[in-house]
Amino acid sequence: MKDTIRTISNILRYSTWDSAQKQLETLGIKWDSYTINQVLKTHPPMEKAWLFFNWASGLKNFKHDQFTYTTMMDIFGEARRISSMRFVFQQMEEKGIKIDVVTYTSMLHWLSNDGDIDGSVKLWEEMKEKGFYPTVVSYTAYMKVLFHHGRVKEATKIYREMIQSGCPPNCFTYTVLMEHLAGCGKFNEVLDIFIKMQEAGVQPDKATCNILVENCCKAGETSVMMKILLYMKENSLVLRQPVYAKALETLTSAGKSDVLLKESNRHLSIQHTKVEPLESTISDTSSIDEHLVLNLLTRKHFVGVDFLLKDMMEKTVSLTSGILSSVIEAYVAHDRPHGAVLAYEFGKKMGIKFEKILYLSLVGLFIRTNSFPKIVDIVEEMVKNGIFLGINQSALLIYKLGCAKKHVSASKVFDLLPDYEKNTTTYTALMAAYFASRNTSKGLQTFKNMKEAGIPVVLGTYNVLLAGLEKSGRVVEFEVYRKEKKQMEKCRFSENQESIEEMTCNFLFARDYVS
Repeated sequence: MKDTIRTISNILRYSTWDSAQKQLETLGIKWDSYTINQVLKTHPPMEKAWLFFNWASGLKNFKHDQFTYTTMMDIFGEARRISSMRFVFQQMEEKGIKIDVVTYTSMLHWLSNDGDIDGSVKLWEEMKEKGFYPTVVSYTAYMKVLFHHGRVKEATKIYREMIQSGCPPNCFTYTVLMEHLAGCGKFNEVLDIFIKMQEAGVQPDKATCNILVENCCKAGETSVMMKILLYMKENSLVLRQPVYAKALETLTSAGKSDVLLKESNRHLSIQHTKVEPLESTISDTSSIDEHLVLNLLTRKHFVGVDFLLKDMMEKTVSLTSGILSSVIEAYVAHDRPHGAVLAYEFGKKMGIKFEKILYLSLVGLFIRTNSFPKIVDIVEEMVKNGIFLGINQSALLIYKLGCAKKHVSASKVFDLLPDYEKNTTTYTALMAAYFASRNTSKGLQTFKNMKEAGIPVVLGTYNVLLAGLEKSGRVVEFEVYRKEKKQMEKCRFSENQESIEEMTCNFLFARDYVS
């Protein structure tokens, strides 16, 4: 369905309407409300969205509903075509299309966005007069509208009405309240709500925390910011890069420590660390070598870090696990697999056991850069420490090793998997690895071993098998398994169901992945 919607959206974006209409008519799909609505939600050009909307109205056995109409209204509203938005709303009324709270909420939002606060207020009253009960979403949206236009008393009244009606506030509601209070400089009240919402069982999310930290930066408020950063660190939430930069600047200007900010945003701290002269950073309790590494790292002088690590390994000089972890994180962030392996080898020589996330980031780096030095050794080390990649990442790694003509390494990684991960997906990945490295016989033998072991064979498995046999010119086997696949498809169609294992394998290998 995602591919279908993407295809339709691209037709609308990149074709003239006459051409698009002809293409749409030849797609041969079932046009329903869900499909039309999802296409509109991809935001094709406004004029074509409207032409598409009207074209759909003429389809046999199709009728627009409240969802497609409301989405079309959103498209016009966002473009500030208010008269067109009202026209669509009028059509809904004339054709008896169900109008609900969502429709009204959408309209009042766009009216406010266009500066028509009186129109928003009038629509809110109309909605209630017609017997539509506001939801937490509509209450919150209307409060935000009122706050934005300086109608604080009215917004406060709406909040009380929401509470009295038995509609509990959600995270977005609390965020709207705190954002308003922060804009007024009432940060003690902000902190009070921040604490009370948690007591009420509503946890601030990443978006809320980013908004609050950004408002703290605007006001130069560091004490409340630190409490929010502590919450983020404890709940593994991170700042967006621009907000992080503003927070770092605010703390520096105020002469406050940025340790907590960097600890809760380690992925950003390397990029924003200011380099100090080496002499000023060395303390009596720290080694000169550590400071040399860190100074080179903050300057992104990776060649220098490589040279220094090699020299230290030869001289058996030690580094802390924290320093080496920072080095590996920097190498991963800048796609430098060879340097990452060097730092990993240094740590292994020192007997350091890294955290799971670091091992996973190393493997992710090798997959992303198609570079596999010491990959089997790293996977072995992970397994030794009770860390496993998981089925999807294992399958992807095995296949990528095959594409790199390293089928022996692919086989070793497969052998390292726990028994419960040797399933349809990873067996199919091993087949694909053998075929990708032009080792057809072993690919075919893996398929036979899979069947003998009672591992379910699915569509993705047959796709890999047939593509490999076809590329190698194994015509006889190709015909045999092509018929076998066809028979399997008939059976699967009649059963009309897929297991999770089957869906995973088909997602990864539903096409010809063999290069």
